[in-house]
Order: sequence, then C-alpha cells, then structure tokens
Amino acid sequence: MTTNERINKIVDILLVSNSVTALTGAGVSAESGIATFRDPDGIWSKFNPLELASIDGFISNPERVWSWYQYRVNIVNNSKPNPGHYALAEFHKYNLDFNLITQNVDGLHQRAGSENVIELHGSIIRNKCFNCNQIHEGAVINGNLLNNCKRCNGLIRPDVIWFGEMLPESEINTAQKLSSNTDLFFSIGTSAEVYPAADLPLIAKSNGAILIEINPVKTQLSNFADIRIELTSGKAMPLIIEEYKKRVE
Repeated sequence: MTTNERINKIVDILLVSNSVTALTGAGVSAESGIATFRDPDGIWSKFNPLELASIDGFISNPERVWSWYQYRVNIVNNSKPNPGHYALAEFHKYNLDFNLITQNVDGLHQRAGSENVIELHGSIIRNKCFNCNQIHEGAVINGNLLNNCKRCNGLIRPDVIWFGEMLPESEINTAQKLSSNTDLFFSIGTSAEVYPAADLPLIAKSNGAILIEINPVKTQLSNFADIRIELTSGKAMPLIIEEYKKRVE
C-alpha cells in the first residue's frame, strides 16, 4: 500500500473505534529540537547516564546533576510543540475515547493542548523532594546553593524516573489498563526498547487492538504492527487527523 492508502485505512479504523490509545517516545520531541537518548549522536553518547540520571549520581554530586538538568530544562523551555504534538492534541476535540501515554518528560504534549497525559517517566519541568516526594515549584538553585524541601529539609530533585527506579505505580497501572481495553493503539516515535513501556503496544495487540506504528525507522515492534507509516510524527499525524476531520465534519 502507498502512504495515502495506509492513512485512509487508519482513518477507516478510527471511525469505527470506540477507544484509541497512543504511546509517544523521544522521536516525537526530536522534531522540536530535543535530542533523543539512544541514537548514535544522542545524549547518552556524550554523557554518562549513571552519573547524571541515577540516585547514586545525585547523592554523590547533586550540584553536577542539577547543572545538567538546568541545561536540559533551558532546552525544553526554548522548544516549541511541533505539528505532531498539535495533531495528537486535536484528537481530544472529537467524540473519541482518546488516551495519550508518553515516555517524554518535556511537557510539549500539554503545551500543544493535550489533556490528561499519562507521563510514564515524569516531568523535567517539575521538581520534588528526594525524601518526602513533595512537589516543589519555582527555582531550585538560590544563588549557587541548592534549596531544600520546606517540609522536611530534604534535597530537591527533578521529578523524572532515573536508572534503577520503578515507574510510578498509578501511571503504569493506568497505561496497562488502557492498553488492554483499547480498539486502536498508536506507537509513535518510540524505539520500543524501554520497558515496561515497550510492552504496552503488545498488551494492546494481544487483547485484540489494531496496532499502528508511526516511525521513519524500523524498531523491534515493526513486525507486530498491523499498519506501519514510515514517516515522522510531525508528518504522519497531521495527515491522519486532517483525513479524519474530512470524514467527520
């Protein structure tokens, strides 16, 4: 099938689906200029993840970890949602039971207008106490000193999942439940290598969902996909939502 034929087929399925779920990964935000982690020129090719994204790294040198995260937060704050983000946000405007799960921590889905996003790996623009998990707003660094938690005086850390940490139980449980009960599942811009998120498309398919992969490169998931679009999210998702809008408006 041509790309246009695949898109038309996807919209055919959308029109008869009662529930739609999408999982997004780093490839979606790469189009907004936010570097991925596992590509040959990605973040982990330049930095040691165990020094910058682990409990041990944070405890041994919190100032270094915070310096790196402030650098990443600045990149996120200077980035903008791309057409893929906006297209996904449009699904919320229609009478679809649409659920969005993301592995990204940049908040660009929310800035594009998506609601009730399930953040499996947390949010880099949110901070919390290392000890009591109290969420902290505002600046973490006061002058050259790190602020401490106002509740328990613990260290403040980014509200993201580090190596060796479990995903938040409520988020992964919700994601697995949604995946088990959806009619159509989109895997968009994700390498399908990071677990347990990588299990979600297969959970959906094993429970009868149609599996769509949107990715310009093949992944471990590609052979399981019912329909595959070899385009980036920023190119494919606007085509899908525009065709869908033509059919329903």
